[in-house]
Amino acid sequence: MFFLKPSKDANKLIEEFMLLANKQVARFAGKRDKPLPMVYRIHDEPDPEKLNNLQTVVAGFGYQLNLKTKNVSQSINKLLLDTQGKQEQNMIDTLTIRCMSKAEYTTQNIGHYGLAFDYYAHFTSPIRRYPDVMVHRLLAQHLNKEKWPSIDQLEEASTHSSQREQLATKAERDSIKFMQIKFMENHIGEEFAGVISGVTDRGIYVEIIENKCEGMVRIKDVPGDYFFFDDRNHALVGERTKKIYQLGDTVTVTVAKADLIKRHLDFTMVQEDQ
Repeated sequence: MFFLKPSKDANKLIEEFMLLANKQVARFAGKRDKPLPMVYRIHDEPDPEKLNNLQTVVAGFGYQLNLKTKNVSQSINKLLLDTQGKQEQNMIDTLTIRCMSKAEYTTQNIGHYGLAFDYYAHFTSPIRRYPDVMVHRLLAQHLNKEKWPSIDQLEEASTHSSQREQLATKAERDSIKFMQIKFMENHIGEEFAGVISGVTDRGIYVEIIENKCEGMVRIKDVPGDYFFFDDRNHALVGERTKKIYQLGDTVTVTVAKADLIKRHLDFTMVQEDQ
């Protein structure tokens, strides 16, 4: 049986405690005249080009994103608050996430932009991540005044961990995609309401609202017109009708094909009543 598990207040409280522990351990090592060696979890500032693109897109909806201010994050937060509950929220949320840099591990601290922390280190789940184990060991060594590994050794291990994390993330996505396709094999021909989660020159990606399975409607299968890809606005536009399909739009799709070998989940668009 498939169901979505909501995040409850208790989950959020535990998460806040974990963030606080991670933050304090990083501050213990880094916020001093002579910082102690530590493995930080860093997150760089957003991609400027993608932010400019986001600014252009949101301006078309009447919103402002101030990229000239020193604190761009406040402007981003205001944008996300202003769009809550609006039809374009899904699109703007998605584009904002895509502006963000990838987090990684390093001994050179630059802070964590996404969390707005000056110091941050993964510390609270050593069963899941090797960098957490490194932080545990370093903390024990610092407290006990024991010898610790060289910065070069720690940086090499940090780089390796970042690379393996990216590989693990890809494997996780592939496994989720596999199970989504396997699940949808039993729903061929059925109709579902979905949200457009991606737009390319090949077609649109649609995430089914009910179960979060994502598939593609190829551009040739979008009914009612010949559509071309507008990369500036992340949309497909009808040549004759000027009909627009863009990120965040709600559509109805039919499950056409679920191919486990090619890892493809194909949808067809249900044409709206004229």
